[in-house]
Amino acid sequence: MSRIAELTAWTVRLPLRREIKHASAARRDSENLLVRCRLADGTEGWGEGVPRSYVTGETPKGALEQLAATPLAEQLGRPCGGWPDVIERCAGFHPRCNEPDPRGHRSNALRCAVELAILDAFGRRFGEPVREVVRHYEPARELYAPQPGGRYSTTITAEAPRRERTAAVKMRLYGFRQCKVKVGVAGADDAARLRRIRFWIGARMDLRLDANEAWDAGEVADRLQPLLRYRVSCIEQPVAHEQVETLAALRPKLTVPVMLDESLTSLADAEAAVRQGTCDLFNLRLSKCGGFLNCLRLAAVARAAGLGYQLGCHPGESGVLSAAGRHWATAVGGIRYLEGSYDRHLLQELLTREDLTFGYGGRAPALHSPGLGVTIRPDVLDRLQTRRVTFRLE
Repeated sequence: MSRIAELTAWTVRLPLRREIKHASAARRDSENLLVRCRLADGTEGWGEGVPRSYVTGETPKGALEQLAATPLAEQLGRPCGGWPDVIERCAGFHPRCNEPDPRGHRSNALRCAVELAILDAFGRRFGEPVREVVRHYEPARELYAPQPGGRYSTTITAEAPRRERTAAVKMRLYGFRQCKVKVGVAGADDAARLRRIRFWIGARMDLRLDANEAWDAGEVADRLQPLLRYRVSCIEQPVAHEQVETLAALRPKLTVPVMLDESLTSLADAEAAVRQGTCDLFNLRLSKCGGFLNCLRLAAVARAAGLGYQLGCHPGESGVLSAAGRHWATAVGGIRYLEGSYDRHLLQELLTREDLTFGYGGRAPALHSPGLGVTIRPDVLDRLQTRRVTFRLE
């Protein structure tokens, strides 16, 4: 038996190799939340969250304020002897949020960071990889399907034609099977872009689209129709969340599956999507959806409703979230698309000693080391941190 003795939280700013641009935002760096969980016996684990104000209303500063206002010893202080105890501690973590939260998502990045740190610490304590928790999580036991590795898809953002062409050719030569294209950016001719991309990326590539809430409900069909000739397999979040209910009537007219992202952040969102019939797939992201366990629960909701799901990511995730995504993806069956592990391709400097970047064709092996299986580089953390706060539970 061991108990959590201390949580330390950092905000870190990770510079990106290039600007990431889509209809909702553009960024050259990612300000992330990093949490270290230290057990009473000295075992340490690490977790990460990526607060995005335009997705769940969170900010790194706000996450630290919520953590400071939460009675951590009361919620997390009891000892754990096995994975069921650890799951119970994670379920009992409820950050204090002073703002209205009808969708239940305004603490999701914080929940993700703390939960992953706890799972990592106890995984190291038990000598088991984090993916083993799936076997013990009742809502998701039917999803458990261990695999030797995963195969990631890639993404083309809105860029100049020459850069898009170069990206498409590289992805084709690199052996990817699936590619997501960002559409709906102001001033871009999406039909012309898709024509070029399809030509250079080849006929065999599975192309799906992500509009990032760019279109009005009344224009979705007209915007999408000229793009369908390029054989797209899915359209992600075509309208803003405020108009998401309109997708129930639009879906039969679009002739392509609809995926929710910004409108799929919590159990409340998932239940509403099933009840209203607004989508065919869920885009699950560990940080956006509140952590490893909550993503398992949402995948189980999708499966029970006959819907599909992908495991997505936020641009700018470090190796901590990349490792967590790898554990999730190699323990859960039925994933339609897999995103993440962009580490070396997107980050100017790796925060972890281990390089989690996918290999040729997007292939990446399962991780077998205890916990998440990654080690933080303290010199990089010290250089990139913007704030640090420690909370003692004992």
